Amino acid sequence: MRAADWRGPFLPALGGLYAAFLALDLFCLGSGWDVPLKYACILLCFLWSLRRPGNADGLLTRWALGFTLAADWFLLVLGRHYLLGVACFCVVQGLYLVRIRRAGNWPPGAEAVLRGLAATGLLGAAAALGALNGLTALAMCYFSQLACNAAAALLLGRRGRLLALGLLLFVGCDLCVGMQNLSPALAALLPAPLLAFSRVGMWLFYLPSQALITLSAGKLCDDL
Repeated sequence: MRAADWRGPFLPALGGLYAAFLALDLFCLGSGWDVPLKYACILLCFLWSLRRPGNADGLLTRWALGFTLAADWFLLVLGRHYLLGVACFCVVQGLYLVRIRRAGNWPPGAEAVLRGLAATGLLGAAAALGALNGLTALAMCYFSQLACNAAAALLLGRRGRLLALGLLLFVGCDLCVGMQNLSPALAALLPAPLLAFSRVGMWLFYLPSQALITLSAGKLCDDL
């Protein structure tokens, strides 16, 4: 299958949905269409992943996007069962870790230590802000693994460039989510315009991250 065949319909459709919900967010139109449009974007990424060949990277990414759909169902559509939503995102990062490990990367011992230190540091930071509870503890553990996956993907070089960029944008999204959720604790530490930007920045980063991750699986990404 040629690159134009698989990129052609996917990117324009996703771009149209992206522009529509960003306009709703930027102008605070509050029409109620923003959530369906956002969820449709993630659903489209998952459905497009089903077109992939059945290689290991494609299957891992397909499962990861499926758990992403589940996470967003709880966090975005229902707006409840947040622990389940974050737990699904933990599974997502576990699947991306398997994908990265298959490509070869850091020595396992050193990687485990760094991942443990990252989780411990974020848990300590949440405790220092007085925001540590069961949900934020799980979220800090999840975010530490996302950040480590992004760093590990960068070390893959050309083969991992789309996955690395997608995960870096994912990090940007979750930093915005964190600023929104911890805004009372962060109000004295961060400038007000940055906190205001985080409201739109979540999805400004999130959808491109999922699109790049979707496109990163399998041999077809070599055409980019």
